[in-house]
Amino acid sequence: MTEKDLKETKRTKEPIETPEKEPKEEVLAEKVKKKTKTEKLKDEINELKLELLRLKEKNLQILADSENLKKRLKQEREQEKKYHNQYLIEKLLPALDQLRLVVNSNVSDEKLNNYLIGFKMINDEIFQTLANDGLTPIEAVGEMFDPKLHHALEKEVDKTKAKGIVLKQTLTGYKYKERIIRPAMVVVNDWSDENGNNK
Repeated sequence: MTEKDLKETKRTKEPIETPEKEPKEEVLAEKVKKKTKTEKLKDEINELKLELLRLKEKNLQILADSENLKKRLKQEREQEKKYHNQYLIEKLLPALDQLRLVVNSNVSDEKLNNYLIGFKMINDEIFQTLANDGLTPIEAVGEMFDPKLHHALEKEVDKTKAKGIVLKQTLTGYKYKERIIRPAMVVVNDWSDENGNNK
């Protein structure tokens, strides 16, 4: 081959393609895509963790609420059990008051007096049974007026006694265990220097 032939073959030969290098931008874009995918997955994991924490807190709140409800219901049942007779006692008190008035009345007839003695024994037994269950009369005469325990029907003036002292009791008040089921109906001492001078 001559030189000329060589030159022609060089010209006729197709140039050998060399693999092009990927531009740096595409590589960076690929890396960014990979990063964003992993970041998205990390974000999803973090969101799921937060949701799990919220659900755990909600679950704990529900458990606490249910425990509080159980305690409240238990306390209400205990209160109901403790005061289960209150309604009946409140309904019986007016009749028992009448019975007490009758048995404490003075009569001159011997036969009727014997009946009253028997009724008084029955009345005392009823009140003893109620006292054993927690019924107690409210002390009023000679005590300072207490609006929680006493209901003032009238005011009177007695300078020999302190102002605000209960002078008389017209109807006995009762407590059932710790509850007041009926306040005592009372007359209260109410005086001042002005009303002492008829002003």
